[in-house]
Amino acid sequence: MHEKLGTLYPNIQFMGEEKDNSDIDMNGLIWVLDPVDGTTNLIHDYHYSAISLALLDSGETVMGIVYDTYLDEMYYAQKGNGSYLNGQKIHVSESKTMKESLISIGTSPYYKCEAEENFEIFMHIFKDCQDIRRGGCASLDMVHVACGRIDGYLENHLKLWDYAAGTLIVREAGGEVLDYGGRNLSMTLEGNVVVGNPYISSILVQQYLR
Repeated sequence: MHEKLGTLYPNIQFMGEEKDNSDIDMNGLIWVLDPVDGTTNLIHDYHYSAISLALLDSGETVMGIVYDTYLDEMYYAQKGNGSYLNGQKIHVSESKTMKESLISIGTSPYYKCEAEENFEIFMHIFKDCQDIRRGGCASLDMVHVACGRIDGYLENHLKLWDYAAGTLIVREAGGEVLDYGGRNLSMTLEGNVVVGNPYISSILVQQYLR
């Protein structure tokens, strides 16, 4: 895909998990690609992985695509034009309380030194919400918030290629993508990410992360 994008759009920079990105000018146009989000799932033949592609312009996502290869589901958004799943417009859920919400968590497996702190947060969330899920693919967790299948998702230490496309898809579907401090998430190389409809994202930040 890298080679194809380079041929079609030679003037657009390319950022990906498999390359050195030190030469990237964040003020320009950038393709941000994760060819396999959910690599551990793929290795174990656990069918929860996706291809994630975003186009950034001056540090802002203007187009996002997440493709679930197992279910043949294509999520996409263009800034200002809403979010879609296989051609049908999607929107975040209307849940307003944790009691009625299904929350997805990310365990940040490369940072197991933070497991005790993270799992204490997860325990409190689990006690308050309807139930929790752990998918292992950030981009799919995000777009599942966008289409209302789950109500919220949080994970720290995500890389830009994990969340760049999903951020736009969630926001264009009426949701929020915040950092752990409750600010709108910026497109930086690494971020702590809270996703949800406007009610649940705020509850997650205010009740569990502060």
